[in-house]
Amino acid sequence: MATYFRDYANLCFEAFGDRVKHWITFSDPRTMVEKGFETGVHTPGLKLPGTGLYQAAHHIIKAHAQAWHSYDTSWRRRQQGLVGISLNCAWGEPVDISNPKDVDAAERYLQFCLGWFANPIYAGDYPQVMKDSIGRKSAEQGLGLSRLPVFSRQEKNFIKGSSDFLGLGHFTTLYIMDRNSPSRHGPSYKNDRDLVELADPEWPKLGSTWLHSVPWGLRRLLNFAQTQYGDPPIYVTENGASQKFQCTQLCDEWRIRYLQSYINEMLKEPLRGHMQMVTEIVTPTACTLCVLLAAVLLMLLLQKHS
Repeated sequence: MATYFRDYANLCFEAFGDRVKHWITFSDPRTMVEKGFETGVHTPGLKLPGTGLYQAAHHIIKAHAQAWHSYDTSWRRRQQGLVGISLNCAWGEPVDISNPKDVDAAERYLQFCLGWFANPIYAGDYPQVMKDSIGRKSAEQGLGLSRLPVFSRQEKNFIKGSSDFLGLGHFTTLYIMDRNSPSRHGPSYKNDRDLVELADPEWPKLGSTWLHSVPWGLRRLLNFAQTQYGDPPIYVTENGASQKFQCTQLCDEWRIRYLQSYINEMLKEPLRGHMQMVTEIVTPTACTLCVLLAAVLLMLLLQKHS
């Protein structure tokens, strides 16, 4: 399937590459595999809990790399475009930041959500916490091998670095806490994570039951992705708010507030670059001027004294 996808991508590059300069191979593959191969509510409607989604994700990652390498070797020089992937993830905030177990649970949430696809592309393999958790639970369930597939050494090298930019889809935030008691249910993606998701009742609710307006979560997710994956170019590829209530005329002030607050958080992101500029340019310049000014004043004082 990965080679079929590469062939399809090549057809698209050939047909549209003279006009399209930014390519996204897959959009929100995590939801695609979870709902298509775990819960079965989306196409192809398979219910293979704890196994099907990991297999599907494994081939999606390899298919993405095939498409990227094909563009890089055959089309980039002529078309001067960029190829990336778009990954959706909510921000996971520890319920108690002083509790190491909640902090670890929030880290697991982000790695099972964003790192699942981003880590192979930027680091060459699945996050270690995913490998450890799924491997341990697979052994507890009497399986000889982990339910998480394994990349060969050649595949790791082929996948690593196969992205010109990272697309991030983000809508909301969750509080995360460690799950104290083991799950009595069988293998599943949710059980593999060993965590509990919570929403603050004070967060403004929007049209979907799972959606709350939590603008600061976007900034934290951007910072996480920036530091975790070596400061790649990042595009926010998905964001928005679903219909809050039915009305017959324009009544989306709540949506304006949502978008404005999230955009404001995103606009804060370049401050790090500005602070670096202040540190590297303005501060040394100011120090030099102070030294020169002190030297001039000293000379004037010496001349007056003499």
